[in-house]
Amino acid sequence: MAEDDDAAGPPSLLPYDDWTEDALRHVVARALSYAGKNGLPGDHHFYVTFRTDHPGTAIPARLREKYPDEMTIVLQHQFHNLTVNDAAAEFSVGLSFGGIPTTLTVPLAAVTGFADPHVRFGLRFRVDMPEAEAKAEAEPAPPATEPGDEAPPSAPQVISLDAFRRRPAPKE
Repeated sequence: MAEDDDAAGPPSLLPYDDWTEDALRHVVARALSYAGKNGLPGDHHFYVTFRTDHPGTAIPARLREKYPDEMTIVLQHQFHNLTVNDAAAEFSVGLSFGGIPTTLTVPLAAVTGFADPHVRFGLRFRVDMPEAEAKAEAEPAPPATEPGDEAPPSAPQVISLDAFRRRPAPKE
């Protein structure tokens, strides 16, 4: 009985799990920033899954209505103005949904998954959001602006991040 407890070690008084998640979110920010400045090299492309109800997430009302909790976007061929604001810990990207240009702004803390299928790299994140607090705080986020908000959105492509295992980067 006590042997199992000893094998696992004592509970940490330092938040290593939180620090690890913060560091891996920085990896996502660096990948997005690189793609925003240089484009995506070769066949690299990103799947980014995020909480649409997270405070600070700015998406058009029609997308929030269709995806009230979570949404996955694909950054591959047709995206523009991909920027990472390190100070605000968020990224913005221009995409089209149903042929309508849209700008999304997503806090890095809202990201629940990131994958680059070309190299079979994927990350999952937990997003701590008390339900009542999240709904109350999500309301004040400014809606993203777009022309013709009345058209129905295209369904985003979704990928299971469980299919990806982290592999070492290829040697240059």
